[in-house]
Amino acid sequence: MPSSIARPAALAVAGLIIILPLSAVSCSAAQKALDCGTTAARVTADIADVTSAYGSTSNDSGTAQGKALQKLRTDLDQLGRNSKNTDVVKAVNDLRTQADKVQQAADRKEAPDLKPLADAAGNLGSVCTG
Repeated sequence: MPSSIARPAALAVAGLIIILPLSAVSCSAAQKALDCGTTAARVTADIADVTSAYGSTSNDSGTAQGKALQKLRTDLDQLGRNSKNTDVVKAVNDLRTQADKVQQAADRKEAPDLKPLADAAGNLGSVCTG
């Protein structure tokens, strides 16, 4: 089911690719669209890594899960610091909250619900295209 979890984020990236040329009306709009496109692509890759790590049954899956979540958090921290758009910052913070919930579930040795994480990534994509 990992591909279905990453689907909202992938659709957001596809939407950005379509919207980007339309956003080139002004330099600031084009820059925002480009920044959001980069952001969505990075987050989509990170979400796919997290989904894959939690879908793995290998002996080192705990290590892969920790690394995937840490990379997501690192990228979210950087994206949050670099964005000047309050809606993007809010979406990044929501995504960070969902990543923390995944980590908390993993720490309790529970299977985390990855759908809210994917939904938050999709929301980030929506903010970028809206």
